[in-house]
Amino acid sequence: MPDTEFGLMQGEDRSHWIRLRTLIVLRWFAIAGQLIAITVAQLLYNLQLELGLCLLAIGVSVISNLLAIFVFPENKRLSEFENFLMVLFDLLQLGFLLYLSGGLHNPFALLVLAPVTISAAMMGLRSTLIIGGTAIILVTLMAEFHMPLHTAQGFILRIPDVFIFGNWTAIVIAILFIGANSFRISTEMRRMSDAVAATQLALSREQKLTDLGGVVAAAAHELGTPLATIKLASGELIDELEDQPELREDAQLIREQAERCRHILRDMGRAGKDDLHLRQAPLSTVIHEAAEPHLNRGKDIIFDEGPLADGSFQHPTILRKPEIIHGLRNLVQNAVDFSRTKVWIDAAWNDDQICLHIYDDGRGFPPHLIGRIGDPFMRRRRSESDRKQRPEYQGMGLGLFIAKTLLERTGAELTFTNGASKPLPHPQERRGAIVEVTWPREKIDALVGENAVPKGENKWIEV
Repeated sequence: MPDTEFGLMQGEDRSHWIRLRTLIVLRWFAIAGQLIAITVAQLLYNLQLELGLCLLAIGVSVISNLLAIFVFPENKRLSEFENFLMVLFDLLQLGFLLYLSGGLHNPFALLVLAPVTISAAMMGLRSTLIIGGTAIILVTLMAEFHMPLHTAQGFILRIPDVFIFGNWTAIVIAILFIGANSFRISTEMRRMSDAVAATQLALSREQKLTDLGGVVAAAAHELGTPLATIKLASGELIDELEDQPELREDAQLIREQAERCRHILRDMGRAGKDDLHLRQAPLSTVIHEAAEPHLNRGKDIIFDEGPLADGSFQHPTILRKPEIIHGLRNLVQNAVDFSRTKVWIDAAWNDDQICLHIYDDGRGFPPHLIGRIGDPFMRRRRSESDRKQRPEYQGMGLGLFIAKTLLERTGAELTFTNGASKPLPHPQERRGAIVEVTWPREKIDALVGENAVPKGENKWIEV
């Protein structure tokens, strides 16, 4: 299934998740803190501030908040650019207040980290870089240009230049470090959230298809008896209407249409109500079902099934779970996408485990990415030969993540390697990517342990 089917929110669309009221509330807290700081500095420590200009800067924030409350609806969500403007305004307003109150001599200079952190957490890379760069420029300017803090006696409060340089260095490093880490962590969380949503969507789609197959099978079973009755009755009418050709033709038509319905239902499914075949199937059947959408894509898919050295020849019957089918289908799709001409799917088993190997004759996984295979949105840049090989491929880097996540839910362990890095039975052919999927047998064997169902027991489908 192409990854492009998942309509996940990417890029700037995420900024629409931030409500305007959220930033308004945060700004009210900032305004309250600024007023408290100025009041304490004036009344408790008798510092001489440019009170008019300080209140002007705070008043601008108050007015902007009030305008936002009365002009925009309560459920207004901001675009990327609107978020950027609000955070930039807060940063410039804070920089102006620090300029009026001693610059880097003011311990509240550390608060310039707040807009940078907010930007890194909710905006894109370009906006974060602009906010971070603006913060560094403001801190650099405030180290030299600021209005000094005066006491009531006229003394200037200042710290030694070496501490000013230390403050500047610490704040710049903090802007870079905290901004980069906040952006990286928030990006990883967004990607994981998108990937999990895509996995749930894929599983839901596969589950619906499985449920639909059960309904079709039940319908085929239920309609089989009345169609057989219609066919029998129409046959008797044909025999009795020898002397009435017109009515005999109608009876023949009824019989033909009943037979046609039986053929249609036979193609749709013959398993019966919630038949065991809908919930379990031989291992080879499940593998072929998973690979079926990719059999006619111009690549040879070669199947090989057999027991391990200590295994029995009895073919295992496994649970026909949507997670297994969809996970294997994504692995086969990846192998077909990047193979040259052939893909091999080998299945083996013994009493303890069931193993599946998927080989291809392509170039294999990039060695520097093998440790990260299975991470969401992880894909290598396609070369010109890749584009010619499959020009329509526009994957999002979710295929292997979905496969790994779904198969691990069923108890499987996945290993990704390259044929060139290990000895193989056919070293001249299977030199591409290798995916090994291993289940403990009791996890998916339909005839072992908790998965076992009494022979012949079929449950009714409740619609």
